[in-house]
Amino acid sequence: MEGEDVDMAAGESTEADLDDMKRRLEEMEEEAAALREMQAKVEKEMGSVQDPAAAATSQANREEVDSRSVFVGNVDYSCTPEEVQQHFQSCGTVNRVTIRTDKYGQPKGYAYVEFLEAEAVQEALLLNESELRGRQLKVTAKRTNIPGMKQCRPRRSNPFMRPRSPFMAPYFFAPYGYGKVPRLRMATRYNPYY
Repeated sequence: MEGEDVDMAAGESTEADLDDMKRRLEEMEEEAAALREMQAKVEKEMGSVQDPAAAATSQANREEVDSRSVFVGNVDYSCTPEEVQQHFQSCGTVNRVTIRTDKYGQPKGYAYVEFLEAEAVQEALLLNESELRGRQLKVTAKRTNIPGMKQCRPRRSNPFMRPRSPFMAPYFFAPYGYGKVPRLRMATRYNPYY
């Protein structure tokens, strides 16, 4: 009898355990479905950015905005966007003024001015070398950045740079003997990376 009681108690606990496991499995399946849904939403958003057609339209839009914008260099560090807007107001309707800053919020000394009309850019180029707050501005048409197209010059060879050689232990004795000097000596020049 006692053995039967134990078996019955074990049977009841296994059913309770089984129900508990089924409930946990259902919760995990619901959670996995929610995660799949969230992942699909994120992939859809990322896919719209990675979509070639959308990228082409965004590139065309960027080129169109850049054709209506000018780069303004040598802007005073204490100059506000309103002052830059006032300076270029005579050229046409100013849509936006962007003064670039570093990671600490300090101005970098240049700005971008976007106009509503493309014809205003030609008027703004006439303001090249005009003064704002005592500084002579450099005004040029804004160029469109093409990602991955880095425009740089290749490195030129330095005639004074010696070719690198593998590490050699320092001499503990004079290599040329007492009183002798090497016949060919290169011009000594400080090179911290050699």
